[in-house]
Amino acid sequence: MTLPRLASYPHRHLLGIEGLAPDAIEFLLDLADEYVDLNRQVDKKRGTLKGRTQINLFFETSTRTSTSFELAGKRLGADVINMSVARSAVQKGETLLDTAMTLNAMHPDVLVIRHQDSGAAQLLAQKVSGSVINAGDGTHEHPTQALLDALTIRRRRGKLQGQIVAICGDILHSRVARSNIHLLNAMGAYVRVVGPPTLLPTAIERLGVEVHTDMEKALDGADIVMMLRLQLERMQGAYVPSFREYFHFYGLDHRKLAHAKPDALIMHPGPMNRGVEIDSLVADDINRSVIREQVEMGVAVRMACLDALTRHLPDTGAEPAP
Repeated sequence: MTLPRLASYPHRHLLGIEGLAPDAIEFLLDLADEYVDLNRQVDKKRGTLKGRTQINLFFETSTRTSTSFELAGKRLGADVINMSVARSAVQKGETLLDTAMTLNAMHPDVLVIRHQDSGAAQLLAQKVSGSVINAGDGTHEHPTQALLDALTIRRRRGKLQGQIVAICGDILHSRVARSNIHLLNAMGAYVRVVGPPTLLPTAIERLGVEVHTDMEKALDGADIVMMLRLQLERMQGAYVPSFREYFHFYGLDHRKLAHAKPDALIMHPGPMNRGVEIDSLVADDINRSVIREQVEMGVAVRMACLDALTRHLPDTGAEPAP
């Protein structure tokens, strides 16, 4: 599939993958590829965002995402502020809209938000003058995770088109799964999802995926095996009988992995629950696991997103184009 090359990313915000054209996705991946090379040099700093202000607004705890967004902004020369919600006015009853208006009055250029409610990033984007990047909202989307996953696959396989990707585990609560489904479908991959019936969304097949409840069938001939974390913090009630039983049927071990292609790549967005979603011997397989590479790609992808979005912002205090 030959895609037209964009001169720039055509949107002011990155709120989700759904609705993004393949050429826009390709633009971000190509730009991120350049930043991978930069990040492997001794001098990792650029002045691309010099004078810009980036606020990381995390209502949910995070290690990988928050750290990589902070690194990405600082390596591009931005003034980066990590807002601790635990010490903010939100804990005193301030609403998200009030927080948005307060922060907007300080004229930040980019707001990176992670929030427990689906749609929070969209709401914030309607109220601020700068760009908004969704770092995960409820069970809705996590676009930069899907982009870093795609970059990892593309650098290993050379392409996304035609790849058979099995997404395994807690599909119901996973914003990572949703963003990956949208991206992989847009780029011509074949997507399978597998999990216990209690963790599969109703009518998930409408998103253009092949649905399985048998792990071995789902992995048959797969090029990529993408494991998901059990989202225990979003579960109210018993979705699985026990961790031990879950691992027996849906945890990735070498026995199940043998059904995939011999060179199938193993992925996990982290943090991993070893012995629940994935066996340590599989997770640490130096020949097939790309879990550490995903972390590296995360910084490059977030640098690319910050770079691409701020190109739409004016150099003055004027309102940017939508």
